[in-house]
Amino acid sequence: MKFSKITIILRGYSLQEVDSVAQVLLTSKHIKNIEVTLNSPKALEIIAALNTKYRDQLNIGAGTVLSLEDLQAAIKAGARFVLSPVTMSKEMIDYCLEHDVIAVPGAYSPSEIYQQHQLGAQIIKVFPANELSKTYAKKVIEPLGHINIMAVGGVNESNLLEHFAGGYSHIGSAGGIFNKSDILKQDIQAMSQSLAVFDNLLENLIDVNE
Repeated sequence: MKFSKITIILRGYSLQEVDSVAQVLLTSKHIKNIEVTLNSPKALEIIAALNTKYRDQLNIGAGTVLSLEDLQAAIKAGARFVLSPVTMSKEMIDYCLEHDVIAVPGAYSPSEIYQQHQLGAQIIKVFPANELSKTYAKKVIEPLGHINIMAVGGVNESNLLEHFAGGYSHIGSAGGIFNKSDILKQDIQAMSQSLAVFDNLLENLIDVNE
């Protein structure tokens, strides 16, 4: 399963609520990534259950991965990608590479971004991206060369395309796509309508299918 341009970040939801999001994403043309944060109740159980059910249809990953122990537990549960709000050690990134798992460590400054890239991280997460300009990624990669940078924080339908135009290759969103109330109610119809807005926006991206 190809890694999508957009990752849905789910924090604090039950298995049933997360599963309802997964059902909606099955209909999406462009969004196939679900991240369950490890500081959610029963996070590893949820990751394992989703991986079993949607292994060939969705990319199931773990977020808020702060240590090697977190990482090992997430991968054992079936995570195919891992996100962190902070930088990862070389040992953590190497462990991801050895297990064919996409590493997305957090970074903020150009020095941190370049260091994580040099260690082998495939994508670097900038968080909170909404504290920076939407063109921050473009300014970073101009001197450093091409680096895949994910914006997390404050991305929604009104500024999605601006972030991509500003140099970000990927987006992570905890609340910019689906309404929390719709997830809690497991309202498939309402979430499908929200998803359609983003799928339509992504059709406008030249490189979305690359």
